[in-house]
Amino acid sequence: MTALRLTDVTLTLGDGDETVTALDRVSLEVQPGEFIAVIGPSGSGKSSLLAVAGALTTPTAGDVRIGDTDVVAASRRERDTLRRTRIGFVFQSANLVPALTALDQIRLPMTFARGVEGRDPRELLAEVGMEHKANRRPHELSGGERQRIGVARALVTRPELLLVDEPTAALDRQRSHEIVGLLGREAHDHKVATLMVTHDHDVLRHCDRVYEMIDGRLAPAE
Repeated sequence: MTALRLTDVTLTLGDGDETVTALDRVSLEVQPGEFIAVIGPSGSGKSSLLAVAGALTTPTAGDVRIGDTDVVAASRRERDTLRRTRIGFVFQSANLVPALTALDQIRLPMTFARGVEGRDPRELLAEVGMEHKANRRPHELSGGERQRIGVARALVTRPELLLVDEPTAALDRQRSHEIVGLLGREAHDHKVATLMVTHDHDVLRHCDRVYEMIDGRLAPAE
C-alpha cells in the first residue's frame, strides 16, 4: 500500500485580492522504504507541501491519504492521533527540549503515542551513533549530534511516514552527508516512507527520487 498519496492538491492562502496559491494541483506518491527529496527556491511551496502531507494544514482542494486514511475527511482528533502515531517529523533545528537528556528526547514521543509499540530508545540511540552521549543535554551536543537525536526521536514510534524539513541547513558538508545518509538507511532498512525538502543539492545522491517545486507546482527534477 502507498504510504503517502497526494492527488491534485491545491492550497490557497489569504483572502480576496491577497490570495496566494501555495500548492497548485500537486500530485505525489511515496512508497514504504522510499526516500524522496523536494528541492526549490524559498517561497516555492515546499513548507506548504510538508504541512499538508503531515496533516497540519487542510488543502483547499484535492485528496491526501496516508496509508488507507483519508486525511482531508478526518476529524481534528483523528488528525492529531495520526501525527502522534503514524508520522515522524525531523525539523531544521532539531527542536530538542533543553532540559532533557539525549535518551529522554527519544523517549518523549512515546508518552503521547498511546497503544503504539515503539522501538527501543537505547537501540535507536546506538543506531544513530549516539549511545555514548545518552546523558548529554542539547547544549552539550554539536549541531550534527542534535540532528541525529532528532532523527531518532522521529523514528521511535515506528512511523509509516517521515517528513524532514531542511535537515542540513545548519550543518557543514560532511555532517550534511552523514545525516542525509542516515535518513536514507533508515528509510530503506525499516520501510519508512520519507519525504525531505531541502536546498542542499549536494546530498541528493542519497535519495531515490528528486522533485522540484516552483511556484507551487511539483515536477520531477531534471
